Amino acid sequence: MSAAPLVGYSSSGSEDEAEAEAGIRARSETGGRRCDQRPLLSQRLPVPDSVLHMFPGTEEGPEDDSAKHGGRVRTFPHERGNWATHVYIPYEAGEDFLDLLDMLLLHAQTYTPRLVRMEAFHLSLSQSVVLRHHWILPFVQALKDRVASIQRFCFTANRVKIYTNQEKTRTFVGLEVTSGHAQFLDLVSEVDKVMEEFDLTTFYQDPSFHISLAWCVGDARLQLEGQCLQELQEIVDEFEDSEMLLRVYTEEIRCKSGNKFFSIPLK
Repeated sequence: MSAAPLVGYSSSGSEDEAEAEAGIRARSETGGRRCDQRPLLSQRLPVPDSVLHMFPGTEEGPEDDSAKHGGRVRTFPHERGNWATHVYIPYEAGEDFLDLLDMLLLHAQTYTPRLVRMEAFHLSLSQSVVLRHHWILPFVQALKDRVASIQRFCFTANRVKIYTNQEKTRTFVGLEVTSGHAQFLDLVSEVDKVMEEFDLTTFYQDPSFHISLAWCVGDARLQLEGQCLQELQEIVDEFEDSEMLLRVYTEEIRCKSGNKFFSIPLK
């Protein structure tokens, strides 16, 4: 495992929240010709490029313009009927947590100005995988069956750590779990069994469970690790009531598939 652990994020944001729509296929029609008429191939006129490119083929999917989502690069292409799916534990950020996050972000931006705050917070229990639409409900039901016997639990996430995605196209500042790790492993074990049932990719072998706080495009480990990381940890340690603030009671896991969200309670 590298110095910056991998995180299981899809490389696109909001555009992964809905099923990919692939455009319209242009179909040429040959109707109107009598059976006794043969086409004069040598007399056909070429179709202008402007017409050929009016209707992109469905196999290729929509153009992935990274400028529309912060420069992020998709790790798998949109395909009609495929839904990006992710299993995680939600974290509801309160006012004090957001105050701490603002302090961390302002300091980290002195080293990497392009860092931006995450819009929502969670702890991943799976990588981002692709489900066919008709698999979504059976997949969610399998998750419910698997985690039904797992007790609710508390965990603490108070160690600042720097992460990258697999492709090193995005860097994250996160808070790593320092207590409750065994319970997370139990959950991942059950989620992985569901992934295997559906022939999907399981989670990482040596996971670092964490809440991502901020991210940027590219590999910014050189700027953020070392002195910056040490100073960010000091901010967390010195923040008032940080020990209680970063202790979380887990009552559910969630599954997000496309634009659908499913809540799965723990015992």
